[in-house]
Amino acid sequence: MLDKKQNVFDDFAAAAEYLIAQKYTDKDHLAIQGGSNGGLLMGAALTQRPDLFRAVVCQVPLLDMLRYQKFQIAKLWIPEYGSAENRQQFDFIYAYSPYQHVKPGTLYPAILFMTADSDTRVDPMHAKKMAALLQAQAANGPDRPVLLRVDTKAGHGVGKPVGKLLEDNVDMWSFVFSQLGVRN
Repeated sequence: MLDKKQNVFDDFAAAAEYLIAQKYTDKDHLAIQGGSNGGLLMGAALTQRPDLFRAVVCQVPLLDMLRYQKFQIAKLWIPEYGSAENRQQFDFIYAYSPYQHVKPGTLYPAILFMTADSDTRVDPMHAKKMAALLQAQAANGPDRPVLLRVDTKAGHGVGKPVGKLLEDNVDMWSFVFSQLGVRN
């Protein structure tokens, strides 16, 4: 929490490095996935260590941590993340906020952002603006797409109808398999 949040991202990167060092996988065959707070983890992994992963599935994410508390119910999470409006908290929030750390001309992993137009927990603007920024500034080509999938008439995920869950999973796994070279 708060000024210790970077530990989560460092631990995640260390786990990926371990899998690669132990030859369980390599950077061209490692895909990661997370949603909500885990979507923040995916955004931080993507921007802090783009060299470690081939594909990222980032679902209903928090990504602009300098402004997150201004949307939906996010002001309730200030005790966990802090607020960039607080001078003492700005620096540590800025240091990991994924949206603020997209570097123009960088080759990022292929990424599928998944959000929902009726999400009342995490505003869909996070995924939308991050996808737009990466599409405009990343060095990715067609082999490493930056994709955005917006579910209609759906929220944060809880209570989603089975049909929508199936559609989500088909799209997610199709994306991951295409990026990792998985064939029939």
